[in-house]
Amino acid sequence: QVQLVESGGGLVQAGGSLRLSCVVSGTIFRLIPMGWFRQAPGKQHEVVATITSGGSTNYPDSVKGRFTVSRDNAKNTVYLQMNTLRPEDTAVYYCNSPFSPYPWGQGTQVTVSS
Repeated sequence: QVQLVESGGGLVQAGGSLRLSCVVSGTIFRLIPMGWFRQAPGKQHEVVATITSGGSTNYPDSVKGRFTVSRDNAKNTVYLQMNTLRPEDTAVYYCNSPFSPYPWGQGTQVTVSS
């Protein structure tokens, strides 16, 4: 059974930074692409970063240059470094495999105050 456990969210002022972590268990982590997603109230899941098993990354324009995804295969962990946060980044953030999603974890709340 694959488990995804996100952490690192919190309340931060606009312009601040946060680093999210997601520990993955129950699968061969180093072989799977991973992504970070977010869901704001009343909105659908939105992908904010992806990283392949080889470390190639991709971002939508809304976060490009501000967010950085990375992975540590030895720790079965994927990270999301978020800089220059904006109020519109407020959401619950989740990690998952972008192409074959596992059961979603509980997510971690990020709140950016103006």
